[in-house]
Amino acid sequence: GPRSFTGEDCAELHVHGGPAVVSGVLRALGRLPGLRPADPGEFTRRAFHGGKLDLTAAEGLGDLIRAETEAQRRQALRQMEGELGRLYQRWSETLTQALAHLEAYIDFSEDDNVEEGVLSQAGFSPRWGLGTRSPRSARGDCGSVPTVDVTVRALEQEIRAHLRDGRRGELLRGGVHAVIAGPPNVGKSSLLNLLCQRPAAIVSPVAGTTRDVVEVALDIGGYPLVLSDTAGLRQATDPVEQEGVTRARDRLGRADLVLAVLDATAVSPEPAGLGAALAALNPPPDTPCVLVLNKADLLRGDTGSLRDTCTRAPPETPATLLSCKTGAGLERLLEVLARQLARLCGDPLLGWPSLTQSRHSQHLGACAAALARYGRGGHGDLGLAAEQLRLARRELGRITGHVGAEDVLDIIFRDFCVGK
Repeated sequence: GPRSFTGEDCAELHVHGGPAVVSGVLRALGRLPGLRPADPGEFTRRAFHGGKLDLTAAEGLGDLIRAETEAQRRQALRQMEGELGRLYQRWSETLTQALAHLEAYIDFSEDDNVEEGVLSQAGFSPRWGLGTRSPRSARGDCGSVPTVDVTVRALEQEIRAHLRDGRRGELLRGGVHAVIAGPPNVGKSSLLNLLCQRPAAIVSPVAGTTRDVVEVALDIGGYPLVLSDTAGLRQATDPVEQEGVTRARDRLGRADLVLAVLDATAVSPEPAGLGAALAALNPPPDTPCVLVLNKADLLRGDTGSLRDTCTRAPPETPATLLSCKTGAGLERLLEVLARQLARLCGDPLLGWPSLTQSRHSQHLGACAAALARYGRGGHGDLGLAAEQLRLARRELGRITGHVGAEDVLDIIFRDFCVGK
C-alpha cells in the first residue's frame, strides 16, 4: 500500500499447477491464524473505503466482470476508469460553490467581512426574507462572476439533458429486449433458431405450437440482444393458447425493439400494404420495429417489387426479406439489427458517459427536482433556497458514495465474484 488495488498492503501468490495444487495452497493458508477467504466483492469494497474507487467506478468494475459483448466491455471500462464519477464530482463542486455564496451571505452579511456583491453573485435581491436589516451598498464589481441563479439554471438543464439519454447505458448494460411477434405459423420460432444457430424453440407446421415465451441472449455486432419468441397473435379458443397470446401481448408492450414477422407471400408489395400489415400487429407506439418478411423462398424469384419496397422503407421501420428455410437474407437482417441496436445503445466511447444504473436516474431526478424548487427571482427565502442546494448536492453524493452510501453497499457488492 497505498499503490495496491485496495490501498492496503497485500501479497499475491502465483501458483503453478492444476486445481489440486491450488486447493492444497488454500488449505495450507486456511490453517494460518487470522486468515479467511474473501467475501464476494470484498476487495473492491475495501478499495472503495480506502478512497481508491467511488461507487460509480466500483459498479463499472462489476459491469466489466459481467460484460459479454464488446460494447458492454467498453462502457464498463469507461465507467470503471472514473469518467462518470468525475462528471458527478464536477456537478457537486459547482453546487458547493453556489451554496457557499448563499450561506456566506446568510451568516455574515451584517458584518463587514462579506460584501453585498456576494448577494449579486447569488442572483438574489435584498428583498429576500432576511429580517429587517436594511440593505447595504454593494462594494466591488461582481459583474464578471456568474450568478448562482444562472449557475443553478445551467446545472439543472445539464442534469436533465443527461437524464434524457433514452436509457442507452441501461440498455447496453442489461441488453436490448427484443420481441419476435406476428401471426401464427409465419416462422417466428424458425427465426429465433436461425439467429441463435441452435434449436432453441420447437418448430412445427401446426399453428399455435409456441405457447410460452422462449428467451435467448445474443451478441449482434458487439451489442447485447435479449430475444424473445412469443405465441402467434390471433383470437385463440384454446385456454392454454389464450394464455400464451396474453403473455405475448404483455411482452410486446414492454419491448425495447420489435421484430414483426410476416408471411412474404401474403403481403402486398405496396408500401401501404406493409404499413397495414404492421399496424395489424398493434405494436407499442414509439417502439422501434424491424419488419421481417419471411418465406421469401416461396416467392419463386418474383421478389423484385417486394425487395424494392423493403429498400424504400423508412429508417425508423426498416424491412427486409428473409428465408428461414434457406438462410437467404440473414446477412441483411443482421446488418439491420446491428444498426437498430447501435441507435438504441449509442457508442459507449462518444459523448458523456451514459447512465447505467436505475439508482443513478433516481438520485439525479431527485437532484434536478431540488434545483427546480430552488427559488428564483428574489421573492423567496434564502434559507429555503440554500436547503434545496444542500438536498441536490446530497443526492449527487449518494451516487458516488460520498453521502449515505451504507444502505446501497451490500446491494452493489453482493453480485461480485469471490476474490474481486
